[in-house]
Amino acid sequence: MTDLGPTGATAKNMAYPLDAWYVVAWDHEVGRREILARTIAGKPMALYRTEEGRPVALADACWHRLAPLSMGKLIGSEGIQCPYHGLQYNSAGRCTHMPAQQTINPSAMVASYPVVERHRFVWVWPGDPTQADPDLIPDMFQMDSPDWAGDGRTIDVQANYQLVLDNLMDLTHEEFVHSSSIGQDELSESDFVVTHDDRTVTVTRWMHDIDAPPFWLKNMRDKFPGFEGKVDRWQIIEFQAPSTIRIDVGVAKAGTGAPEGDRSQGVNGFVMNTISPVDESTALYFWAFMRNYRLDSQLITTQLRDGVHGVFGEDEAMLTAQQKAIEANPDHEFYNLNIDAGGMWVRRLIQRMVEAERNLTSATAVPEGAH
Repeated sequence: MTDLGPTGATAKNMAYPLDAWYVVAWDHEVGRREILARTIAGKPMALYRTEEGRPVALADACWHRLAPLSMGKLIGSEGIQCPYHGLQYNSAGRCTHMPAQQTINPSAMVASYPVVERHRFVWVWPGDPTQADPDLIPDMFQMDSPDWAGDGRTIDVQANYQLVLDNLMDLTHEEFVHSSSIGQDELSESDFVVTHDDRTVTVTRWMHDIDAPPFWLKNMRDKFPGFEGKVDRWQIIEFQAPSTIRIDVGVAKAGTGAPEGDRSQGVNGFVMNTISPVDESTALYFWAFMRNYRLDSQLITTQLRDGVHGVFGEDEAMLTAQQKAIEANPDHEFYNLNIDAGGMWVRRLIQRMVEAERNLTSATAVPEGAH
């Protein structure tokens, strides 16, 4: 029996913390030739690289008349020029040139967001820049480890980012949404364990001596040609606040020691997911499927990427429909089942982060009349 914690209805469209690292793009999407426009946590950003290759994220609105800098062009070794009146800014967001005048207003600047390039992604911190600790970036080492191979894509989700997290924390939906690929009855029949601390939530599920569903049967035969028989299957879902989920998945020949740690007679993958809120009803969903077998096969990489993309397309359709239903029924609350335990703890951790930011803002606010 899983501890659900405090009972009660769950808010549907949760706010998002700003003091956090979010993926804004794949590393190859941010270049030197073009400016990329993205919105993260309600903040429009203009992204580019300096001549040295360093990624930059500036507020996508010129100080002068708020024209989008992403419509402008790159200037010099690190600057950007507004497309409307030609004001130029350096990578720190400070204006360095104003046409038709020599004196630059000292207030002429735009926000420059902390940026870190890691795990094949570009991460931004949309909140208080003094709190931007790179050590808080979620661990996704499989993305750039030589012991793992794989690829992924980005989904523009027309749904609140929390709905994506709910979806990933409860994989029993595979039995119904993905019945032709990775779903099977044992998903909802098997026991699971939920553990958590102040930054993570983990859901662990094992299914013993079962038939491999089509997706995993193909992968077993990629590694063990002609494989037939029962398998032990695992799903270990790890949430890292505020919006990254690594899912350790795989199957192994039944009874060969996988539950005890010997996965040599199976196939193992990590589904890497990080979801960045755009606003309260849309999100950018960055994902990849990484494997630790047949690392030199581009064919398998492509097949896995395309296969997982098809599975996630089914999720996308469900999430879009769910968001529309939520907006059409604003007074209807969510209710929770045992299978929602992991997702409920995720929501609590996020809510605590949001409340901590609000409390800090309230504590540091200058009282009216005090200045």
